[in-house]
Amino acid sequence: MNFYLDEDISPKVAQLLRKKSIDAVSAHETGMLGASDEEQLTAATADGRVLVTRNRDDFILLTVRFFEDLKPHHGLLIVPHTIPGSNFNLFATLLMKFAKKHPKGLVPYTIEFLSPR
Repeated sequence: MNFYLDEDISPKVAQLLRKKSIDAVSAHETGMLGASDEEQLTAATADGRVLVTRNRDDFILLTVRFFEDLKPHHGLLIVPHTIPGSNFNLFATLLMKFAKKHPKGLVPYTIEFLSPR
């Protein structure tokens, strides 16, 4: 599974994932800071990545719109606010567990929520 971390997630999480051989990039690293949500989702999709975000409402609506418009989409992983964004190691560990459960990625247009366990 390949991850694209939205700008609301620290790039340190992507760095920790790469150290564990998980393919992850951050909007911070790809020059996408300040890009619209649609541009973020399009960039993730263009690279074959699941978009990881805390921005639940906007990205759920975008996913529905992408589905209706038949735009490509590689899945959405929403991180609940119960997972502290400042605990980079926990964040990366939970994403690694998720990646192991979904080694081939997500079915297009799938919306999943990251479990805090």
